[in-house]
Amino acid sequence: MIITIIILFLISLIHFYWAVGGVWGIDKVLPTDSKGNRLLNPPQPLSALVGLVVLGFAYVAYKLWQGSSESIILYAGWGVAIIFLLRVIGDFRMVGLFKKIKDTPFSKYDTWFYIPLCLYIGLSFMLMLLEI
Repeated sequence: MIITIIILFLISLIHFYWAVGGVWGIDKVLPTDSKGNRLLNPPQPLSALVGLVVLGFAYVAYKLWQGSSESIILYAGWGVAIIFLLRVIGDFRMVGLFKKIKDTPFSKYDTWFYIPLCLYIGLSFMLMLLEI
């Protein structure tokens, strides 16, 4: 489960990088239409907020890995698991297994990288919570 903690920590660092104006990788993580127009264009402060939230997810994973039985951590852990598993299913439009836009660079990354990563993280949290 340490891998989950490290992955979440790295994801938060990438979001902080984007929050201060970094552009590396941004073209692969934002959905576009078939003409290449971005469908999302989040402001930098939102990237910072996402970075903080994901860092919080890493903290919850750490606490679960350490065997915490605090109810707030357990509820947060289930919340994180649900968030990532719902991300796997997607919004039925741009992201997830049931996305309609499938011919863009983002959709290929989503299919081959983001969906499996979200599935891993969601299941990882469930396994920590169920102590399997």
